[in-house]
Amino acid sequence: MKNTALTKVHEALGAKMVPFAGYNMPVSYQGVIAEHETVRAGVGVFDVSHMGEFFIQGPHALALIQSVCSNDASIMVDGQAQYSCMPNDQGGIVDDLIIYRFDHEHYMLVVNASNIEKDWAWIQQHNTMGAQMTNRSDEYSLLAVQGPQALEVLQELTTVDLSKLKFYTFTQTKVAGLEDIIVSATGYTGSGGFEIYCKNNQAEALWRALFEAGIPWNIKPIGLAARDTLRLEMGYCLYGNDIDDQTSPIEAGLGWITKFTKEFTNHQALARQKEEGPQRRLVAFELLDRGIPRQGYRILEEQGRPIGQVTSGTMSPSMGKGIGMGYVTSDYKSLGTHIFVEIRNKSVAAEIVRLPFYKKA
Repeated sequence: MKNTALTKVHEALGAKMVPFAGYNMPVSYQGVIAEHETVRAGVGVFDVSHMGEFFIQGPHALALIQSVCSNDASIMVDGQAQYSCMPNDQGGIVDDLIIYRFDHEHYMLVVNASNIEKDWAWIQQHNTMGAQMTNRSDEYSLLAVQGPQALEVLQELTTVDLSKLKFYTFTQTKVAGLEDIIVSATGYTGSGGFEIYCKNNQAEALWRALFEAGIPWNIKPIGLAARDTLRLEMGYCLYGNDIDDQTSPIEAGLGWITKFTKEFTNHQALARQKEEGPQRRLVAFELLDRGIPRQGYRILEEQGRPIGQVTSGTMSPSMGKGIGMGYVTSDYKSLGTHIFVEIRNKSVAAEIVRLPFYKKA
């Protein structure tokens, strides 16, 4: 079990620690609902240092990224980030990731913690063009400062005008006196904020500076449990739940990051699937009666016939109702369709809705 550079800090704060993707991670401090509400209304900080960082460099860097990723990285400019996925050759997804472009020969790929070794091997296998690859996952820490007041807190620590940092762009600058910090206007909560990449030996100083600067805004540490409820309210896919080696980007509603203007792994089969329409689709639903949908619960049609399965579900802290996502046969994908979720041998009525679940006031 690996620790992050901040594990002792979390333990000193009384965090509940759990094994997650091979790391000892904080799942909660005060409790899921309180932490969730902190991010929706104020500002909180997550330690997500378990994520992986690969650096792809040299004259063949873009060619490698284009061949393994579904989105079109050729349209990126310096200082831009892009959400993408890596299809496998069986119709599924190796991983979803974010691509960062420093310049035309220098990129960073940020991948899911549970997939670091698998992703590295996959990219390496496809590196027939000889791009320079460096796995620096064990060198970097990542803090996510999220919430509507994240800008005010982080602005206290840097001279860069963060209000000009557009969504999915980034800069490399000095933060809290620490050099070469990557500040990215990204996050997986839907409440705005930044993700900050630093070296492991800078992580504790950065954490403490953030919490000192955030005192006027009542900044709080946030665990992975609230990160999950926050991302689900936005309908963001979680690898291992909503997407995996068996789910295609077309089925998962990720056609918007699957660009057929170029060649990439399995692009011909995915193009056919898009044209013909997949047999199942990932949908979002809200329960119409009381209950909490959970991963693995069966989704039924009105007569009780199974038509799919829940991939993610929770009681929404912001909305006070059960919400979830799951795959259903394509006949039942339309908005407004009534379905049923089997919860403890009881069929609970639900309706297919448009994402995100949570709409800002």
